[in-house]
Amino acid sequence: MLNLKTLITAILMGLLSFNMASAAHHEAGKWTLSSDESKVAFGSIKKNKVGEVSHFTKLSGNVATDGTVMVSIDLSSVETWIDIRNERMVKFVFDEAKVAATLKTKINPEEINKLKAGGTATVTVKGILSFKGKDIPIEADMFVAKLTDKKIMVTTDEMIMLSMEDAGINDKISKLMELAKLPSITRTAPVTLRFVFVKE
Repeated sequence: MLNLKTLITAILMGLLSFNMASAAHHEAGKWTLSSDESKVAFGSIKKNKVGEVSHFTKLSGNVATDGTVMVSIDLSSVETWIDIRNERMVKFVFDEAKVAATLKTKINPEEINKLKAGGTATVTVKGILSFKGKDIPIEADMFVAKLTDKKIMVTTDEMIMLSMEDAGINDKISKLMELAKLPSITRTAPVTLRFVFVKE
């Protein structure tokens, strides 16, 4: 299962890192997340021995010319490969009517202002996650690879271990466990991220 706070922290890091690279060359224009080339995946273990991998299918985001970063994950697009589990995640974990998690921040491009096409960097960024009526401060590291002058890929520098208690969804995971008649679902999960951004 998913710790949304840490997951979206990593998403924000990717967006920030991406805009830092673009600003390195003082380029004008907005950078947009390429949804088809990007992925947010997370793992879970049930019954103490059965591992599963899930992901979200709808991601969007951009970095404006003034450095303002906005990103959204459509939580209703969760794909666990079991229809009834998808429905339960949306209903009981993401609360149906509040299915979008949104990030906003402004970045300082100086950290990787020398990054050229073919170059890489690891950066630390900070921002705010708005999730279910709460503003959560976030910070983490991301690995950035500038593929071309108009395309950058951002990935998790290391596997992110997510705590469901930090995200405030511990009781909701317990509800899923009850519905599925499972003896256990791990309360910490690994998450991997891949984001590709293109310049408009």
